[in-house]
Amino acid sequence: MQQGDTVAIVSPSGPPDAVLLKRGVERLEGLGLKVVVGAHALDRQELDYLAGDDAARAADLQGAWCDPAVSAVFCCRGGYGAGRLLDLLDWDAMRAAGPKVLLGSSDITALHNAFAIELGVPTLHGPMSACDLLGGERGPEPRTWQSLQAALFGDPEPVRGDRVLAPGRAEGVMSGGNLSLLASMCGTPWQPSFAGRIAFLEDVGEEPYRIDRMLTQLLQAGAFDGVRGIALGSWVDCGDPYPVLHDRLGRLGVPVLAGLPVGHGSPQMSMWLGRLGVIDTESCSLADTFRDREQAR
Repeated sequence: MQQGDTVAIVSPSGPPDAVLLKRGVERLEGLGLKVVVGAHALDRQELDYLAGDDAARAADLQGAWCDPAVSAVFCCRGGYGAGRLLDLLDWDAMRAAGPKVLLGSSDITALHNAFAIELGVPTLHGPMSACDLLGGERGPEPRTWQSLQAALFGDPEPVRGDRVLAPGRAEGVMSGGNLSLLASMCGTPWQPSFAGRIAFLEDVGEEPYRIDRMLTQLLQAGAFDGVRGIALGSWVDCGDPYPVLHDRLGRLGVPVLAGLPVGHGSPQMSMWLGRLGVIDTESCSLADTFRDREQAR
């Protein structure tokens, strides 16, 4: 992306706070981006955990993606609801629109995973327009803001973890997101597979036994068959998740790097999914190799 590009903001999941959204828009405009907000971004409906009805949310998302004037589609917030849109989208039309940037996290994992399968495009896991980290009254959280700009404008920063659950080095395409969402997609046309990939996982507000249950579901569904490495992000309000993470994932025989500030915590570093990454547990880092490969061409 570059200054002057147009960004469309949509609400595929929960209803955003109008004040936070307004601030988020202003801060993105401060980067030299043109920002348009989806017609239904602030809609409400009887199910108050959804931002408008499914058809309207899907229309905003698809319309933005298929608009040739739009270079990126940013999601307002997570919550719940993105998965309800997957069978409403015209994937052929979206495929014909060509690649562009999709930005979001949490519930937007449903879109990250489906876009990878249906469209084959990289997507950006990062902070959303109507969240405190971007739209807070005192300004964006500094490290979150710096990381987002670096990822958007072509020079993503390595992300440092703080612990190693299984040592080693691995390279592969990054895939994954929120554990709860990934588990919920088992048995659907968009069931996750980490074969030949580095799996990224994070979650919020889940007790260790629930993390165990979801990991076990993914393991039994074969999602981790052929995985090359595992990168673990934040586990906010999840008690102590590391014993179960080690128990379930440490036995896979691949490097497992943990404590990455990616997910629901603060700061929230941005990370590309669908691009090659490298786990190195010696340096406790996860690096995006896209820029290095581009420079080598």
